[in-house]
Amino acid sequence: MAETSNLKKSNLSQQSSSNPALNNLLKKSNAYLNKKQINLIKDAYIFSNESHKGQLRKSGEPYINHPLSVASILAEMKMDAVSIAAAILHDVVEDTHVSTKDIQDSFGDEIAKLVDGVSKIDNIEFLSRDEAQAENFSKMMLAMSDDLRVILVKLADRLHNMRTLDCLSKDKKLRIAKETLEIYVPIALRLGMNKLRLELEEISFKTINPLRYKIINKSVENHKGNKIKFLADINEKISARLKDLNIEAQIYSRQKNAYSIYKKMKKKKVSFNAVFDIYGLRVVTNKIDDCYRIFGATHNLFKPVPGKFKDYIAIPKSNGYQALHTVLFGPNAIPIEVQIRTKEMDHFAESGIASHWQYKTGGHSSAQAYARDWLQKIIEMKQNSSNSIDLLENIKVDLFPDEIYIFTPKGEIKELPYRSSIIDYAYSVHSDVGNRCTAAKINNIDVPLSTMLSSGQTVEIITTPIGKPDPSWLEFVVTAKARTNIKSYLKKMQTEQASDLGLRILDKSLHDYGTSFTEIPYTQIRRLLNEYNLKSEKDLFIEIGLGNIVPHFAAKNLAIKKNFVKQKYHDWVSKVLGSKKIENISIKGTEGLVLNYAKCCRPIPGDNIVGLTSSGNGFVVHRSVCNNIKKTKVKKIFIEWADEVSGEYQAQIRVYSEKQRGVLANVAGVISRLSCNIENVKFDEVQNPYASFVFTIDVKNRKHLADVIKELKKLKNINKVMRTIG
Repeated sequence: MAETSNLKKSNLSQQSSSNPALNNLLKKSNAYLNKKQINLIKDAYIFSNESHKGQLRKSGEPYINHPLSVASILAEMKMDAVSIAAAILHDVVEDTHVSTKDIQDSFGDEIAKLVDGVSKIDNIEFLSRDEAQAENFSKMMLAMSDDLRVILVKLADRLHNMRTLDCLSKDKKLRIAKETLEIYVPIALRLGMNKLRLELEEISFKTINPLRYKIINKSVENHKGNKIKFLADINEKISARLKDLNIEAQIYSRQKNAYSIYKKMKKKKVSFNAVFDIYGLRVVTNKIDDCYRIFGATHNLFKPVPGKFKDYIAIPKSNGYQALHTVLFGPNAIPIEVQIRTKEMDHFAESGIASHWQYKTGGHSSAQAYARDWLQKIIEMKQNSSNSIDLLENIKVDLFPDEIYIFTPKGEIKELPYRSSIIDYAYSVHSDVGNRCTAAKINNIDVPLSTMLSSGQTVEIITTPIGKPDPSWLEFVVTAKARTNIKSYLKKMQTEQASDLGLRILDKSLHDYGTSFTEIPYTQIRRLLNEYNLKSEKDLFIEIGLGNIVPHFAAKNLAIKKNFVKQKYHDWVSKVLGSKKIENISIKGTEGLVLNYAKCCRPIPGDNIVGLTSSGNGFVVHRSVCNNIKKTKVKKIFIEWADEVSGEYQAQIRVYSEKQRGVLANVAGVISRLSCNIENVKFDEVQNPYASFVFTIDVKNRKHLADVIKELKKLKNINKVMRTIG
């Protein structure tokens, strides 16, 4: 055993001298890790090197150099030995014969879980690349919720892959660069890892837009000469003032990277010359109190630009970033941005959560608290997302770099992404508050629920027990929490409505064959469920209710055998259907998402109606006289309005009039007086001196519409009023 160990150490010593990547890693690790931790890293290298033996990267170099480089990036962040060992081993499960169990046996549960979290999902066939990407991303996010180091290893892995893109094909380079900008750059930003983020942005931008990258960098260089002297003058004046005030601080020049400049030009729709904060100053001091003193000193020296001050010390960004930001008018009224922060804040601004990872204690810090809050949101998104693609899209939506700060009526602060609405705020308070939201006030003034919020506003949400999410909310919400909760609620509501409607429609179809669902033996039902690959009767009702299964065909299959036997377990169905003989299916107007009313003929209560199946969307209700009904070959579902129908329904009327001033206003006045909302008005000139208007209005039923038409006909200069027919 001793001889084997000595032999391994001897081989490792030889490899270290011949492998620059290994030598670089050990040099960085030795600077802050103890001997036992270094030995763990060496053991991981020996294991990984043996596993990857003979494998080469696209560049032709030994594959082991990649995991060593990833580990080296983590060592630069001063991550713990477990993270570095996991980085060295992160590809062995995916690319070699080694299993997760082998890692567990050799290195323990902690490292095995990290490696498994970073590894892609294998042995599963996906329908598309997007689905595979989404599944892998979902797996990584959930692993990250158990151990934050998973994402740190993955970000380091992505950074090294980006550094070595040149050996790949153009299409693959573009795909990886776009994926990096869409997913990994925002995650690095969310975790406060600014240094790593900037490099990922720079390489991605250079790969996707090489010409723009080159032009912007050239423009920066051309402006650099004048700006260096300009910054030096301001630096000198601020330094002198701080010395007079006995404040210790270091002042550094800062330059935006090419991608940040490009984003600003694109967002503001301005030229390069209009971007004023390409260069700036960063003042780093010792204490928070000194930050505010420096802020006051700079404002005494130079006039501040109104509205450009941000206090991220009092209210940190969502990733834990803290600093004071201000824009000053320098010499010749040239604006210059100044960032003021402590040394600790500066260190965190560069490395984010990695700077607070205490490898000896496991790293419990405020930075991790911010990250864990975000991870909790991801877990909630996962629970409310129907699939991994949906989850990935929701997380993309949630990764907004800009924030606003809203006050609750009690004075608490809620942080939300830029462009958030009242509904986004309501869901940030609690899911139930969002689901039951019916009205809102901003600074005690009633506002629509779609209102976009601004920092500093106080928002009060008004809820009612009967409140429920509206599908239209999805058009203006921006937060993932709001979007996933609304979708989840609507999906549940649609499922319940589809189940009820599907059962009624199926029983109506069975009635045409002289039977009902309660009279069908279970063996017949089970056979049908197997045919459609469904688990239960409720699944069958839902699929029929959503229009995915034609009820006539399902009923025909169930009614093949005669002499049906009533089953006791169908008693619950009887309660739903009742003992009443079923003729047509009654429409109450409360079916919601599974019933749609045709735009071509706009049926309203009192009309003779029929239904057509619409796959995935339930049923579409048409008027019996609709031309589209006469043309279709789809089997009709015979339906009728219930005795009591709720809600309002759109109808269209055409008004023929003389072209006289005030006619349109008079018509609108009558419609409004009869409690109808005008959804749309279309004007068609027929022939002078006559005109034609088409009004789309909301009515309760045929009688309500008839009253409107009757009153309109009484108006002066009105020649004819009629309802349109599809």
